[in-house]
Amino acid sequence: LRFDEKIRVVVFKSEVKGVFCAGADLKERAQMDDAEVGHFVKRLRNLMDEIAALPIPTIAAMDGYALGGGLELALACDLRVAASSAKMGLIETTRGLLPGAGGTQRLPRCVGIGLAKELIFTGRQIDGQQAASMGLVNHAVPQNSDGDAAYQRALALAKEILPQAPFAVKMGKLAINRGIEVDIASGMAIEGMCYAQNIPTKDRQEGMAAFREKRPPQFIGK
Repeated sequence: LRFDEKIRVVVFKSEVKGVFCAGADLKERAQMDDAEVGHFVKRLRNLMDEIAALPIPTIAAMDGYALGGGLELALACDLRVAASSAKMGLIETTRGLLPGAGGTQRLPRCVGIGLAKELIFTGRQIDGQQAASMGLVNHAVPQNSDGDAAYQRALALAKEILPQAPFAVKMGKLAINRGIEVDIASGMAIEGMCYAQNIPTKDRQEGMAAFREKRPPQFIGK
């Protein structure tokens, strides 16, 4: 996905009705020794980092349970859409654990420190509507009879992104992700560097030409 220039947006969805991702298999985990658990969680954390580092926009479509590592997967995505009835939470403390695949870092960056601490300390599960009210998901939608309302909304969101200049979108994502971790002056410098990379693109010239000619732009990602 990282190197396929034809791909503009990635949507993560489940093939299991009523479940986005239920997290780790604790029965499997119980068979591991301490070293194996540490290795397993490190690999899982690396996977989430790889997803977060994808240069193209990513959307999690949560049509059901997103618990523990399942919510950490969604948090590694850029955007999240949930069915109002979906249940989500970092429930690790209810099992004698703590989030180990990025949850302690990505949740506070998403909803703020106070709310993140409350959700992690209590292991509470919330529904899609509650998640939307705290900014954990971008959109919460009523579930439909097919059980894929969040996926359909995620597709609609992806289709809004598709016509936009791909390289500009990638640079926008990079500027946001890098800039949020530093002071604002450094962030402005990062934005400037990303903008400078976008200036010589064919798509920028196409955008200007399309505006002058009063027609929709035809971006090619170059």
